[in-house]
Amino acid sequence: MDIGRELPVALALVLVIEGSVWALFPDAMRRMMAALCERPPAELRIAGMVLAVFGVALAWLVRR
Repeated sequence: MDIGRELPVALALVLVIEGSVWALFPDAMRRMMAALCERPPAELRIAGMVLAVFGVALAWLVRR
């Protein structure tokens, strides 16, 4: 595994996915962002940690 090459590709894919969602559903994304602003920070932190752990597990399973 060459992290120097795979990390930029992974970040580029994140940009492709994020950009596509914003391009296809701009109104829904605005509503979602407004709803997220009303959530308490602790709830957002927990959701972020759960997603990060899920992402690491998924990457580990794919690379296995």
